[in-house]
Amino acid sequence: MPAAGPRRLHLNAFLMNAGHHDAAWRHPRTQPERVTDRRYFQHLAQTAERGKLDSLFFADGLALWGKVKHNALGGFEPLTLLSALATVTEHIGLIATVSTTFNDPFHTARKFASLDHLSGGRAGWNIVTSGTVDEARNFGQDAHLEHGLRYDRAREFVEVATKLWDSWEDDAVLLDRVRGIYVDAGKVQPIDHRGEHFAVQGPLNVPRSPQGYPLLVQAGSSEDGKEFAAQYAEAVFTAQQTLADGQAFYKDLKNRLARYGRSEDDLKILPGICPVIGSTEAEARALEQELTDLQVPEYGLAQLSGMLGTDLTGLPLDGPLPALPEERDINGNKSRFTLVAELARRDGLTLRELIARLGGGRGHRVFAGTPEQIADQLEEWFTQGAADGFNVMPPHLPGGLEDFVDHVVPLLQDRGLFRTEYTGRTLREHYGLPRPAGRLAPSVTAAEGQPA
Repeated sequence: MPAAGPRRLHLNAFLMNAGHHDAAWRHPRTQPERVTDRRYFQHLAQTAERGKLDSLFFADGLALWGKVKHNALGGFEPLTLLSALATVTEHIGLIATVSTTFNDPFHTARKFASLDHLSGGRAGWNIVTSGTVDEARNFGQDAHLEHGLRYDRAREFVEVATKLWDSWEDDAVLLDRVRGIYVDAGKVQPIDHRGEHFAVQGPLNVPRSPQGYPLLVQAGSSEDGKEFAAQYAEAVFTAQQTLADGQAFYKDLKNRLARYGRSEDDLKILPGICPVIGSTEAEARALEQELTDLQVPEYGLAQLSGMLGTDLTGLPLDGPLPALPEERDINGNKSRFTLVAELARRDGLTLRELIARLGGGRGHRVFAGTPEQIADQLEEWFTQGAADGFNVMPPHLPGGLEDFVDHVVPLLQDRGLFRTEYTGRTLREHYGLPRPAGRLAPSVTAAEGQPA
């Protein structure tokens, strides 16, 4: 693990097809025809690595999000894509979303252990519980599991996955050609898990990987989500609109760690930021307006309906939000529902204005300005107790990422806030986090040379 030094911020590149703005695919600076071209994403990964970013991240859902008629949606399954990106990068972390609601722990543990081996220790898992009934209907269910039940399942899911990663001890592979012994069979053990949601015998069929476990990331900011993060997560992606909101979330989540025997340094909080960058503030605001002008209201209204759990079809765009359900009645993404509803009420936004405000970040903070202004914003949140780093969400690709790497990162480096070179090899080392030791004590040793 790297020696302790000055506190440095962490930067993750959150990549989405043509960019995060829902009209990015219509802008001449983007390449929506390449969203299933591995070379496009390999270029993006190499760009992020050139900027010495900690990691890159792909979100995922198990249904076709939004109205595909009006946006460049769909594309690669993220673990498959990250395997391709691992071959053209050396340092940058590779984080993928995998749902605990519509997967099983054995498959998930196996896939992340494989990616960690393939990448030399750079895998990360963004743990989600899934939030839509459309996903449930792709898995033989008519309704989505209740919010609290999804988190109960997620807790057991993570516990099973970590047991599986621990089912091989680090030194289990002997490679003793003379005696014909590949593995010390006493160091590869079944886990024999029997719980409320899962029954898994184990052991995993992949040896323990370079990091032991992938970096564990979480993105929910509801009460259930924050408690889950305090118990398990090592990095949290969150959406916060103001410095005060960011400070409150940061303090709340960090204060929850002690009850699980964890320190504040054990978890890194990375708010989302969608930076619209121009050489002047006027140029940045002009680009922001260009993207807004390309929005399709029908798409934005459908997206907003999903966030708010309320069908807004046919309502006047220049009118206010209608009455909304209570948060307790929302069975999807509760934290995003609350953020969007409060944003509309606080700023008195019409539906049209709300669609425009959400176009770049879907509730994450959007900031248009010069590289210096962007760097100032990041420094303020980082030094004022609102962030350990940022989930950078380029509004358009590839240019939005290139602008950030070429013009914002050097400013952060000059200010001593960000690394100038990678000092570690693994994703855990980038985030200043330890490699977890195996937790399973050896059982009765099997006969040497016998398959475990």
